[in-house]
Amino acid sequence: MKNLITNLLPAILSATALLSDNTTLSAQQVTIPIVTQNNAIVLQTDRENRLRTVYFGEPLSKAEEYAVISTQYRFDEGGDGIYNSAYTPAGTWSLSEPAIQVTQANGNPSLELKYVSHKEQKLDDNCILTSIVLKDPVSLFQVTLFYKAWKKENVIEQWTELQNGGKTTVSMQKYASANLWFPGKGFYLTSFHGRWAKEMQGSEQLLTPGIKTIDSKLGTRAMLLQSPNFILSFNQPAEEESGTVILGQLAWSGNFRLDFDVNVYGHLRLIVGINPYASEYMLPAGEMFLTPSLIYTVSRKGTGEASRNLHDWARTYRVLDGQGERLTLLNNWEATYFDFDETKLTTLFKDAKSLGVDLFLLDDGWFANKYPRNHDRAGLGDWQENVKKLPHGIGYLVSEAKKAGVKFGIWIEPEMVNPKSELYEKHPDWVIRQPERPEVYYRNQLVLDLSNPEVQNFVFGVVDSLFIKNPELAFIKWDCNAVIYNAGSAYLNKKGIPQSHLYVDYIKGIYSVLEKLRAKYPKVPMMLCSGGGGRGDYEILKYFTEFWPSDDTDPLERIFLQWDYSYFFPSIVSCNHVTDWGKQPIKFRVDVASMGKLGFDIVFSALSENDRKFCQEAVGNYNGYKDIIWKGDQYRLVNPHDNDMASMMYVSKDKARAVMFSFFVSNRQRLTTDVEPILLKGLDPAKKYKVEETNRYPGTRPMPNSGKVYSGDFLMKIGINAKVNTGNTSSVMLIEAI
Repeated sequence: MKNLITNLLPAILSATALLSDNTTLSAQQVTIPIVTQNNAIVLQTDRENRLRTVYFGEPLSKAEEYAVISTQYRFDEGGDGIYNSAYTPAGTWSLSEPAIQVTQANGNPSLELKYVSHKEQKLDDNCILTSIVLKDPVSLFQVTLFYKAWKKENVIEQWTELQNGGKTTVSMQKYASANLWFPGKGFYLTSFHGRWAKEMQGSEQLLTPGIKTIDSKLGTRAMLLQSPNFILSFNQPAEEESGTVILGQLAWSGNFRLDFDVNVYGHLRLIVGINPYASEYMLPAGEMFLTPSLIYTVSRKGTGEASRNLHDWARTYRVLDGQGERLTLLNNWEATYFDFDETKLTTLFKDAKSLGVDLFLLDDGWFANKYPRNHDRAGLGDWQENVKKLPHGIGYLVSEAKKAGVKFGIWIEPEMVNPKSELYEKHPDWVIRQPERPEVYYRNQLVLDLSNPEVQNFVFGVVDSLFIKNPELAFIKWDCNAVIYNAGSAYLNKKGIPQSHLYVDYIKGIYSVLEKLRAKYPKVPMMLCSGGGGRGDYEILKYFTEFWPSDDTDPLERIFLQWDYSYFFPSIVSCNHVTDWGKQPIKFRVDVASMGKLGFDIVFSALSENDRKFCQEAVGNYNGYKDIIWKGDQYRLVNPHDNDMASMMYVSKDKARAVMFSFFVSNRQRLTTDVEPILLKGLDPAKKYKVEETNRYPGTRPMPNSGKVYSGDFLMKIGINAKVNTGNTSSVMLIEAI
């Protein structure tokens, strides 16, 4: 029985399968290379039959030479233990930061892990799964390390299966997903921090001896303050087109911990997993626990190549419908907030049709009657239509939207509850809280206890009933605004389960709900929102087609946010809305939002005639090039963090079409940024390309380069002037092969 995320990674091999006839058993020193196109990790047993990482670097041309790599190292291991252990246990030979720490029922805190066997399984022509069994010869506690390697994309997914082979329950204080070791001198870490409406703020630093920890203890919205995404650069600060870099992420939607440990030799140990904070987990005899995955890609040519590899992998192997389509939309939130009725909404349906988008999205405020959802202090949890606002129900709105020629979607926040709600009155035991402490609210909310199967059924039912009653419902926006204070579960108490299981079992619960929903509704597009960018990882994106990066929709700020998210996520998953935030003209706002999945959150009918005309034409233009943005190769051309302008480019896989976005990002007047051309990337040097300006505001003259033809060689060596400045703050250019 699996204790965690039963839906995670269907290709997992059981421990029994690992001991089949084609398993390699330990009789002598064993060498295990895990190889992608441009990277190799080599694991090897030592004289004590412990597993070490002996190499991380470019693949060798002669595979037999992997076996002798370790002969070139001379470590003095008389101090704190084996620095390059593949999975460091606590309580025996190591005094370094462990990957795993367990205590037996008799109080024995020691663990030793010896190699037992390993197995390779070719899943397809591009992917190999390697599994390695380690076991404690005394306690019979077993660890299986998994490495799933995609050759072409240079992506590795790494996780661990823990099995209690003893006769009594084991307490696990720490249970990391991965324990990596990198030889070298000089490692630069780019980590990302933030707060509400200020997410994904990058900071690069040289790692110094000791441990640098990035972690979250929020329970939900785990990415709000720190991010599980990181960039690791070897020997130099991260560069876009040069140097060895790793882009990584722990694919887990709850509390995480990333430890970057520089040892006395200057080498780096990386230990990544669920945050052990308040999360001691009891593993009964005979049961197993599956950790979340560390996902990372390696490039020898900088962050640009690494991002494109990760984007390709995500679209093909991980994001729900990653190679499919997305719906453009008009959202009512900033147009109405909580103040709407059927008449207002049906008028906005006409706006959506006139604008040219696919869908109208009804946001917060449509539900609850005893405590009407007229503000964010009441009603959350009571998921029946508000009869005063919507006397004819959601079904009427779906029908009216269809008559207007657009699809209909709806906002929900099923994991949370207002204290002022019927749900809270009926089921106070469903709420995460410490009953002897004063309740602490975040955005006037509390979190429902998703470790409780009854609560899981309730959350599933919220979505299921919407679809049963409204089968033509076309889109769900799933929000998650609160964090967990006073962590306590009445359900776990009732079942005699330790409270330290709550943070883990909450995430297990939400995955279980989403797995059940996707089994019944596999194709309905769903946006993952979490008070902005508080949640977004490659585990939960198995169930969502897209996510909301931030509630900050100021287009100037969005350029920086979208730039930093682009290191890890393809544009097809990024929801970008045009709103009234910021002081930039409508063209600037639309151009910024077009670098992803385009949406609008404005009163379209209230715009000026020229603004309306521009938006309509821009949506039509977007429909002509959105496939390049969603599925093409992304190139970051001019970094706004270092310059007074920004430029981003997307190129189709056949190099026949490209679209280039450029923006003036300085607040200083009379500043000139259009002196030099921008070097394009990713084109075919032998092809001829016609450059055309698109998204031109009515009444303005085309740019000088519009309509000109250049070779791909010219565009990549000489470049093209985007001509953005204080008078022309944004430009979008289509580049098409003749």
